[in-house]
Amino acid sequence: MYFSYIAPHISFINMIKVGLIGVGHLGKIHLKLLKEIPQFDVVGFFDADKTRAEQIQKEFNVPAFNSVDELISKCDAIDIVTPTITHHQLALKALKKSKHVFIEKPIAHTLEEAKEIMTLADETGLKVQIGHVERFNPAFLSVKKYFDNPMFIETHRLAQFNPRGTDVSVVLDLMIHDIDIVLSVIRSNVKKINASGVAVVSDTPDICNARIEFDNGAVANVTASRISLKNMRKSRFFQKDAYISVDFLEKKTELIRMKTIQEEPADLFAVTIDLGEKGKKQIFFDNPKVEDSNAIKMELEAFANSIQNNTPAVISAVDGFRALEVAFKVMEKMQSAVEIK
Repeated sequence: MYFSYIAPHISFINMIKVGLIGVGHLGKIHLKLLKEIPQFDVVGFFDADKTRAEQIQKEFNVPAFNSVDELISKCDAIDIVTPTITHHQLALKALKKSKHVFIEKPIAHTLEEAKEIMTLADETGLKVQIGHVERFNPAFLSVKKYFDNPMFIETHRLAQFNPRGTDVSVVLDLMIHDIDIVLSVIRSNVKKINASGVAVVSDTPDICNARIEFDNGAVANVTASRISLKNMRKSRFFQKDAYISVDFLEKKTELIRMKTIQEEPADLFAVTIDLGEKGKKQIFFDNPKVEDSNAIKMELEAFANSIQNNTPAVISAVDGFRALEVAFKVMEKMQSAVEIK
């Protein structure tokens, strides 16, 4: 039986008492940034590694708690940056204690666990935000307003081999970033998925390609690899009269738009295409300005704002569930392709 929840009266003046669970590589970054955000009062953190906890406590001058329950009891919100297999247990524990929750991606280890988190978030009215950080990438944000029903998307997320993270498929390790981006710009249900992949150096697939088809006719061709010679995180979006390119790694963008012209071109420097009876179109090239910003800090600030303003989480538990659902379907198709061979 789930606990009922009465929304706390948190104003802009009142700071949010936040606790962090997990201070590994990424958790340490979260701790540093949480301390920099004015809306947060960092109460403390918990980490199962006592030696690491002692080191972080000294380095950041933030109390290390002896138990998760003790930390949760002292907070308004909890930031979970732990191995995926623990997300479900920790998120439910916090939600049942009426605490808002930030969960690093992916939302959970299984779809059943993700659905339970999503359901409890809906029933309690608490804020649950998922850490799909590429949504806050400054390059993506700089072109976000130009998306208008993209019908073909091609993404490449390539990384050099790193033993860290190879306990899971490259789909959950890397591709899920682009799956979330694709789902955020294509407002249609997934119709069909085809995928193939290979385990080269790990026990789980290291490289994968998936073709995701949507009910509205849109298609996304998504590739992820963690055995490449160089790092790459690029996506290209094609829509009527526009092409948008986003380099998530280099923080660069390219925007090419076509406009129908009725008379002789007002812009003499633009490329003009003569379509005969259909008239003429001009091609405009642009590189939208990319603001210098910290994506992780921005997502944590968005979490704070949703709590204080009582607005929906920017990347909700529903979003986290949808991305995980597609990721699992990709892995199922990938496995089926291997079995057929």
